[in-house]
Parts: sequence; structure tokens; C-alpha cells
Amino acid sequence: MTWENFYFFCFCVGFLCSLVSFLAGTTHLHLHLPRGFHGHAAHGAGGKGAAESPINFGTIAAFLAWFGGAGYLLSRYSSIWAVLALALALLSGLAGAAAVFWFLFKVLLKHDRDLDPADYEMVGVLGHLSTSLRENGTGEMIFSQDGVRRASSARSESGEPIAKGVEVVVTRYERGIAYVRPWDEISEEKKEN
Repeated sequence: MTWENFYFFCFCVGFLCSLVSFLAGTTHLHLHLPRGFHGHAAHGAGGKGAAESPINFGTIAAFLAWFGGAGYLLSRYSSIWAVLALALALLSGLAGAAAVFWFLFKVLLKHDRDLDPADYEMVGVLGHLSTSLRENGTGEMIFSQDGVRRASSARSESGEPIAKGVEVVVTRYERGIAYVRPWDEISEEKKEN
């Protein structure tokens, strides 16, 4: 195998891995790789990016593509020494992997943050009924949580009917159903106390 063939093989492998990664991302195909290979560690080991590794599938694919491409061009179209071509190809591969890593963590994941279960706690959520609740019946409430408009099945905590459009507060949440009380009732109780 010549250096030219070796570089071309590295370029093809890197390019195909990048293409598969891109297509898997655009079609939402989930490839399950070994834990250490794609750079994710256990959550809670620090802040955002504390456990992310610069050696992951994307950076390895970029390294191979840039290393192979630069090495192929240098060995095919220049007359420099093989050792110098290898050094320049390695530098090119490292630059390509660093560019991908920088773009991923400084641009794409800039606003990424860990999920906090407290942000999704249903008890205490204020919303309004989009359907009326009949006596001991189930309806629907609309509410905003973490900046997103959401809906949930709802029942009256007391079992009494509640009209459509009334502002309600979730007092408990069980099996996907929010048990609610009208906001007016709760605010009147607080005024009396």
C-alpha cells in the first residue's frame, strides 16, 4: 500500500463517517455507540461541558477526512518528503478536528443546559381550562412551563364542576392527570388568613 492509497482510504472513511453522522442527525436516526466513544459522561459530574470529550465520533471523522485529504493532495501533487507530508497531514487533521469541536461546543451547544426536574414540577402550576370540568369528570388545562405552552388532562380536586376558561392551580399530579382548584378560591383563602 502506498502513502497515496493510505491517505485516500483515510479520507474516504472520514468522509463516509461524516456523511453517515450528518444523515443520521437530519433523519433523527439514533446510533448507539459505546459510552466513551462519543464523549458523553454521566450527568451531574459538573456543569455544562465539564464531561464532554474532544475525542468523539464527529472529531474523529473530521480528523480522518482532513488528514486523508491533505495527505492525499500532498503525496499526489507535490514532491515533498513523505515524513513532511505526514506531519502536514497530521496538523491538517488536528485543525479539522479542532474546528469541528469548536463549532459544536461554542456555536451549536452554546445555550445548552442540564435539565432540572424542578422546572417540570406540576404542583403549583397556574393555567386555564380549555374545556369545562364536569362533576367528577376529566377535561383539559393549558399552561406555560419552561417557556413552552403545554396541555394536560385535568380534574377538579373537590370533584365539583369548573367552567371553561377559569384560571386554575394544580394541587397534585398523579398518573398524568392534574388535580386543580380555581385560582380565585385559593386567593380568597389566603386573604382570609
